[in-house]
Amino acid sequence: MNALSNLLNNYGLRSTKFRLNLLELFRNSNSSLTVDDIKRKIRTKNNKVTIYRALESFEKKGLIHQVPDQENLTRYALCLSECKASKHIHNHAHFICSVCSNTFCVENIKFPEIKDLNGFIIKDLELTLKGNCSKCIKK
Repeated sequence: MNALSNLLNNYGLRSTKFRLNLLELFRNSNSSLTVDDIKRKIRTKNNKVTIYRALESFEKKGLIHQVPDQENLTRYALCLSECKASKHIHNHAHFICSVCSNTFCVENIKFPEIKDLNGFIIKDLELTLKGNCSKCIKK
């Protein structure tokens, strides 16, 4: 069994050819992916429903997470933290390129610790940076 199969098994996911290809695509991508990106890059005969089901199972198990997008598309990125099926733990920023519209996880920018908000409860904290990615700067 290869490393990708082991990873799927560790997350309680069945190892199929499509899931292995999908996981490899995420591991080799330096930016987030939409369903259309996935369909185009894997060149699969599977329909979008199959892709959405695989993405949903990956997300529920804590293998991928949704990231912001400037056009309100749903984008996904591989979880680099210790996410679990019960809770995603993401303490990093996201960078959206205003030229190519890709979204990147920026692991080296962490959220500040917020201790007291006088009775407010934070349920979600997002830090989104916008600008030009390194590829688009070189163009």
